[in-house]
Amino acid sequence: MPDQNYANHRQVVPLFHYVLMPVLLLTVIGASVNLYESWGDHERVYSASLLLVLAICVTLAALCARLFATKVQDRAIRAEENLRHFVLTGKLLDPRLTPQQIVGLRFAQDNEFVNLARRAAEDGMSGDAIKKSVQSWRADRYRV
Repeated sequence: MPDQNYANHRQVVPLFHYVLMPVLLLTVIGASVNLYESWGDHERVYSASLLLVLAICVTLAALCARLFATKVQDRAIRAEENLRHFVLTGKLLDPRLTPQQIVGLRFAQDNEFVNLARRAAEDGMSGDAIKKSVQSWRADRYRV
């Protein structure tokens, strides 16, 4: 596996991003066209509208499943990085740090983690700016 860095750290799940989401998008479009075509036909409009509602619901369920998994990982990362900061300094992370900042900090090696965490809290750095500031990248291959 190639070394992970800022340029290649974002993970794409091919089945989700390139198969499921396009198929669901096409399904919503097809169901919308079907409803439009059925609008004057009272026998078809009910089933066509149900198909559209179901297609939208399945799409939202897929997006929520992805969002929920990411939120759970953010909580786990917060706990891990809080523990790491405590081990290194004897103090918990600064409460001013946002979840996105903490997610960005997880890529920093121990030798720059504490200073970067302090700088992020004081300067209000974005998660992306924190990742760009990391000099010695610590790979995370488990993020969904």
